[in-house]
Amino acid sequence: MMQEDELERLITAGRLRSYTDRMGSSAGALRLYEWNMRAAASVMELTGVVEVVARNALDRELHAWAAVRTGAPWFDAVTLDGRGRADLAKARARASRDGRRAEVHGRVIAELTFGFWRYLVESRYHTSLWVPDLHRAFPHGPDNLRVRRSEVTRRLQQLHFVRNRAAHHEPIHTRDLQRDHDYALELLGWISPHAALWAADSTSLRAVLRARPDG
Repeated sequence: MMQEDELERLITAGRLRSYTDRMGSSAGALRLYEWNMRAAASVMELTGVVEVVARNALDRELHAWAAVRTGAPWFDAVTLDGRGRADLAKARARASRDGRRAEVHGRVIAELTFGFWRYLVESRYHTSLWVPDLHRAFPHGPDNLRVRRSEVTRRLQQLHFVRNRAAHHEPIHTRDLQRDHDYALELLGWISPHAALWAADSTSLRAVLRARPDG
C-alpha cells in the first residue's frame, strides 16, 4: 500500500484518474498505467514505420513530379500553403544548420514532421498534387482517387493523433487501438503489401493488446 501511495503521489492522482475510474482501485490503476506505457511504446514503434514508409513514398512521387515539370528539387517547385511553406523552411534550416552546411535531401526529409506529410494528402492539395501525382504513393489503395485520398487522410489523421498522445505520455487505454493497428497495416499495404506484412511481423502492438489487464 505504501508503494502504491508513493507512486500515486509521484504520478499524481489527476493523471491516474482515468485509470482509477476504469479499474476501480489504486492497484488496478497502476497495472493499467503500466500497460498504457507499453501500449504507447508499441504505438510509437508502429507509427514510426508508417511515417518513414509513407514519407519516402510521397517524397519519391514529389521528386518525379518536379523532375518532369521543372527539373528543380521539389522543395523549390511545389506550391504549398503558408503552413506547408513554413514547415518546409524550418526543416531545411535545421537540416543545413541554418546554412552552415550543405543541404542534403535526405536530411530535409528526416526533419519534416509527420504533420507535414499528413497535410499534403488533405483536400487542399487534391487538384494540385494528389490527382496528378501523390495518389501514386498508394498504388494499392481504393480505385477512386477521391476516395483513396479521403481514406489515406483519415488513417494518417488518426495515426498522427494517437502517436502524439503516446509521445506525450497521455492515456490511450480508452482508444480503439486495435483500429489504429489495423489502420496502420492497411495504409502500409496500400503503399506496399510487403511493408504491411513486415510491420505485422516485426511490431509489438498486437501482442500488447492481447495482454491488456482486465477492468
